[in-house]
Amino acid sequence: MKIIVPILLNFMPHVYIIKSKKSGKYYIGCSGNVITRLLLHNQGKVISTKTDGPWELIYSEAYPNLKEARKRERQIKRWKSRAAIERLIKCKI
Repeated sequence: MKIIVPILLNFMPHVYIIKSKKSGKYYIGCSGNVITRLLLHNQGKVISTKTDGPWELIYSEAYPNLKEARKRERQIKRWKSRAAIERLIKCKI
């Protein structure tokens, strides 16, 4: 499978949401390279997502620096609500 992504998506800090094709679970993360991180999730190299792959990238937000991206990641994770995450995804797509 070939993934075509704008160059900036690869090298800017992002908050991302991936969804398990197996279980339907969401995972919220933060990375300076979203595509590489997604590959790691799908290769089973991330402990917290190892058992639920394959994963698909369904949402991302770019930030000027990793500090701001991590701040947003924590905010989304604090919601602890599948409905809130799905509203975020729906509004941004």
